[in-house]
Amino acid sequence: MGGDTRRLRIFGLALAIALAGAQSLVGLGLLDPANSTYVQPALPWLSIAVGSVMFGLGMALVGTCSFGSLVRLGSGDLRSLIVMMVFGAVAYATLRGMLAPVRIEVLEKAAWPMPGGLKGDLGSVLAYLGVPYSRLGLTAAAVAALVAAVAVDPRLRRSPRLLVAGATLGFGVVAGWWVTGVAVDAFDRIPRAQSLTFVSPVGRALYAVLSAPAALLEFGIGTLVGVTFGSFLSALYDREFRWEAFDDDREMRRHLVGAVLMGGGGVLAGGCTIGQGISAGSMMALSWPLAIAGMMIGARIGIAFLMEGSLRGLLQRR
Repeated sequence: MGGDTRRLRIFGLALAIALAGAQSLVGLGLLDPANSTYVQPALPWLSIAVGSVMFGLGMALVGTCSFGSLVRLGSGDLRSLIVMMVFGAVAYATLRGMLAPVRIEVLEKAAWPMPGGLKGDLGSVLAYLGVPYSRLGLTAAAVAALVAAVAVDPRLRRSPRLLVAGATLGFGVVAGWWVTGVAVDAFDRIPRAQSLTFVSPVGRALYAVLSAPAALLEFGIGTLVGVTFGSFLSALYDREFRWEAFDDDREMRRHLVGAVLMGGGGVLAGGCTIGQGISAGSMMALSWPLAIAGMMIGARIGIAFLMEGSLRGLLQRR
C-alpha cells in the first residue's frame, strides 16, 4: 500500500536461499520431503484455506505475525507478551485441546489425496507427470527469479542490513532442516524433520511451562527462545530496547482478537508466514501457494477494516 516492496523482496531472498539449501539436501538424498510435516499424502485444502485467511486477518489486527511478535517481545513490547500467551493457548486448543475435534473431524476431512501414494510436493507431482529433471529445473528457475527480484532493486543494494536479515532467515530454515532431518536422524530423537515455524511450538511451549517442563527441550521451542533472545540482544545493541504497553482498551481488544485468529488459524493452515511461507516453500509443498494466498487475502481484508473502515475501499480499488 505504501509502494515499498523491499521487505517483500527480502522475504523472497530468504525463500530463495531456503529453497536452494533444502532442495540440495533432498537431491543429495540426505532429506526426504515426505518426512516433513508439510509434505503429506493428502492436501487438507479446506483447513489450509480457512486457517490461512484467519491467520492473515489476525496478523493485520496485531500488526505483525507470530515471528514478529517474538521479535517485538525481545525488544520490550509487553503487548506481544499478552498476544503470545493468548496465541499459544488457542493454538494448543486447536492442536490437541477442545477445538481439535472441529479441526480433525470437519475441516481436515476435506482433503485431496495424492494419486498412487504420491508425495505432496510439486517436484514429485511434476516427476509423476513425466517432466524430466523437474525438481532441479524448478528449483533453479525459482531461485533465479527470486534473486533477480532483489538484484533489480537499487535501494536493496544499498540496504545491507535488510539483505543480511533475509539471508540469515533463509540459512536458518536450511539449518533447521539439516539439524532435525540429517544431523540427529541417526539418533532417532526427532520423528519428523522440521524447520522454523512459530505456531504449534508456541502452544507446546505454553503447555510445557504449565504442566510438563521436560517437554521444553525440543527444537521448535528452542527456536522461540532463540528468536526472542536474539531480538533482545539486537535491541540492546541498537539502543532500541524500551518497555511498551497497550495505549488503551481498544488497542488491547484488537490485539486479543488478532491473537485468537492467528493461534487458531495458524494451526489450521499448518504454519505461519515463516512456517508455510518459507519452510514449506523450501520443500515445494503443495500447501505453500494456497496458504500464502490465504494469508495475503486475510491480511488485506484486515487492513481494509483498519485503514479504510470497511471493505468498500478494497472493492473500489479492484
